[in-house]
Amino acid sequence: MKLIIGLGNPGKQYEHTRHNIGFECIDALAEKWDSPLNQLKFNGMYAIVHRPEGKVILLKPLTYMNLSGECVRPLMDYFDIDIEDIIVIYDDLDLETGKLRLRQKGSAGGHNGIKSLIQHLGSQEFNRIRVGINRPPAGMKVTDYVLAKFSKEEDPIIDEAVNKTVAAVESSLSKKFLDVMTEFNGA
Repeated sequence: MKLIIGLGNPGKQYEHTRHNIGFECIDALAEKWDSPLNQLKFNGMYAIVHRPEGKVILLKPLTYMNLSGECVRPLMDYFDIDIEDIIVIYDDLDLETGKLRLRQKGSAGGHNGIKSLIQHLGSQEFNRIRVGINRPPAGMKVTDYVLAKFSKEEDPIIDEAVNKTVAAVESSLSKKFLDVMTEFNGA
């Protein structure tokens, strides 16, 4: 069983913000696979999807970004999911808007959602898809920037990034993540 986790913040005011790109990717997968996230457990909203490659859980933690691990760890334990079978999708300030970077391990890099996951999983070694959101303009606080919505000019770039992320997740269901990294890094 695979677990695909999109990081974000719950609530209408956070929809379509830079920090919620993980949620947008999970929503796009759920729509494409016709599998609405209609189950609630461990303070997360999820769907269990029966794919030809096997069962997949799509998860949006509802704990707010900084506490994501509090949802993910109990859900992994409940469904007996190994750390190598998860993929975490989240925003990255250090990548150009819309660029993807896939990794199998790494530090939190200042991302509080990843910091929480590392703390609760006891490891930095888990698959990730980082979606670039770029750095804030000079003088703008990072918190204000990540909680702001994308501009009209950025919308098509983000739509394309979400589509590429969906394709990368689908590819990861039948290929080794290392091969998926080769295919999608820099996309």
